Amino acid sequence: MNQILRHKTQLTILFFLITMQLFAVTKDSLVVYPSPDKVNKNSDFIVKVRKSGGQWLDVFVYNVKVDQVVGTGHSVQTAALASFDFSGAVEVQVTATKAKITQSRIRPLAYHIPSKVKGNTINFILNNPVNLSIEINDDIFHNLHLFANPLEINSPKFTDPNVIYFGPGVHEIPNQKLNVQSNKTVYLAGGAILKGQIRLDSVSNVTIRGRGMVDQEIKLGIHIANSKNIKVEGVFASQCLTGGSDQVNIENVKTISFFGWGDGMNIMASNNVQFDKVFIRSSDDCTTVYGTRKDFKGGCQNITMKNSTLWADVGHPILIGTHGNSNNPELLENLTYSNIDILDHKEKQQDYQGCLSINVGDNNTAINVLFETIRIEDFREGQLLNLRVFYNAKYCTAPGMGIENVMFRNIDYVGKNASTSIIAGYNEQRKIKNVVFENLKINGVLIHDEMLEKPKWYKTSDMAGFFVGEHVEELSFKLKK
Repeated sequence: MNQILRHKTQLTILFFLITMQLFAVTKDSLVVYPSPDKVNKNSDFIVKVRKSGGQWLDVFVYNVKVDQVVGTGHSVQTAALASFDFSGAVEVQVTATKAKITQSRIRPLAYHIPSKVKGNTINFILNNPVNLSIEINDDIFHNLHLFANPLEINSPKFTDPNVIYFGPGVHEIPNQKLNVQSNKTVYLAGGAILKGQIRLDSVSNVTIRGRGMVDQEIKLGIHIANSKNIKVEGVFASQCLTGGSDQVNIENVKTISFFGWGDGMNIMASNNVQFDKVFIRSSDDCTTVYGTRKDFKGGCQNITMKNSTLWADVGHPILIGTHGNSNNPELLENLTYSNIDILDHKEKQQDYQGCLSINVGDNNTAINVLFETIRIEDFREGQLLNLRVFYNAKYCTAPGMGIENVMFRNIDYVGKNASTSIIAGYNEQRKIKNVVFENLKINGVLIHDEMLEKPKWYKTSDMAGFFVGEHVEELSFKLKK
């Protein structure tokens, strides 16, 4: 397979080497990529970048599909995607071609990126790699996803026999599955589009990297199963699943899904998984942690997501605990979510709401969970958080066992659409224990047990808009300077 793929990409690689001389310039501190053949360009935006005072370089703008829920149905919309690499500072120019700009915003809002609008053009400066949404006139379904990447370091050579190399252009894969062996690197160069799933099954020491894309029409574009010591860096796909695996590092990966059940980055029965600087826009849950699920067996330990952006067009941004092995109870433990921006949450079904959700079923226990420095913007519909030991007859064969030792630290929500959050155990044997909120801020107000605004007969949770049900022990709201 490797020889066949190498043969098919020889002309593409030659094209890549030539075009890189034209497109990658300015003291190796700004790189834009060639326009791929046979790909329709998005016509809603024109994107240009340059170093200060330098020549403007065109950035190719792709079509990308997103999911808009209308009523109770789904409607696929076409948004835009552009990316480039840089270091230092870079000027960005975005021109809207089909809409008169009356209002614009750059999200996450917490980045506070100043911009200037003149006519139908927005100009701004970036000093660090970021994953952004550029939105015109509050239109979140025809927006520009702008991925400003760090420069690539030590890119692999296409002559390396351990590298499966895809240069710029569209690459068809037999049966739409690329089965990768151990000790291999899959490299998707900027401007490459792979029409096939990258599949890792029972392998070790594999890297997937680059600035290219797995075609968005490929469900589970990156599939990591029963594997160890895996790294995925820089690429785009519809979804990235990790199941039955250990020592997985996913960095600066972007996923956008538009189809039903389009979870972004799922974790099932895996240990020692880290996500850093990822961007997930999903047509179902952005990221989940489950125990036994499908063909994957066991609990989960040591899962970390940090410095990332989540956008749930449907479902939860973060969901923990629903699936497991009722006959052999499992632990989901040592889970950390840190420095995260949540841009949206939209879910009409009451049983599936919550930006930050721990819903344990199947005799699972979730223990030692940290949500830290999380900024939640004004999502469209749902709850800020949902902690429940529950029995969901649609998905579970038993209620959950319990939730213990959960810390919410420096959670900041600004918005008006959050409905009542829920914290509730199941019975005297299946409780929620030791939940601490430290520096919880809602619309600028710090919520804590000693706050002066709280009448003595109120629970602190009332001030937060939380319903605390039965079988909840050791719940506290603290202020720490």
